[in-house]
Amino acid sequence: MVSALSVQPESVSHEDEAIRLLVKRAATGEEDAWRGLVDAYSRRVFAMARSRLHDDDLAEEITQSVFVTVATKLCQDGYNEQGRFEPWLFRITMNRVRDEFRRRGRHARPTDPSHLQDARIQNANNHNDSKPINAAPLRAAIEQLNDTDREIIELRHHGQLSFKQISEILNQPVGTLLARHHRALKKLKAFMTPQSESSETQS
Repeated sequence: MVSALSVQPESVSHEDEAIRLLVKRAATGEEDAWRGLVDAYSRRVFAMARSRLHDDDLAEEITQSVFVTVATKLCQDGYNEQGRFEPWLFRITMNRVRDEFRRRGRHARPTDPSHLQDARIQNANNHNDSKPINAAPLRAAIEQLNDTDREIIELRHHGQLSFKQISEILNQPVGTLLARHHRALKKLKAFMTPQSESSETQS
């Protein structure tokens, strides 16, 4: 089950040249380039906001707010993250979500497993015959994760960010993040393993 949360191994260490070009063109006010950026990232931003807020309408508002901020920064020479667009974008997303929690005095709600599927999460081996996530046990497991563990799961699987990019967002070493991610997946596996199975494995 937990393998369904895995994504493909790191394959690109630097931002794609096409994205850098889109950002550069969007900064000059080119409309087609801006639409290209929105098309490339709006779904991922929305998925991450929805997973934290558990509210489609609010996630849509957050998504729009994020891209308004991005457009403003790009067009007013406020963007100085050359080569790090994705970490910058998702840092803005995280900040918007946190602002919403503070404004409403609410706590993050657990990730809905159907949202994980929406984000097109694949298993580590990228099998085409992977089985759908069993939503009920996964939901119960994620509800038991603390905020720190849930954060790494969401950045990795909703944001679909590399560990290097997450490192830039959270300002933590890649090794630390790898350990956090591994720990979070282990917790999910433990939460989803029936007590009887766990006892048999240990005996």
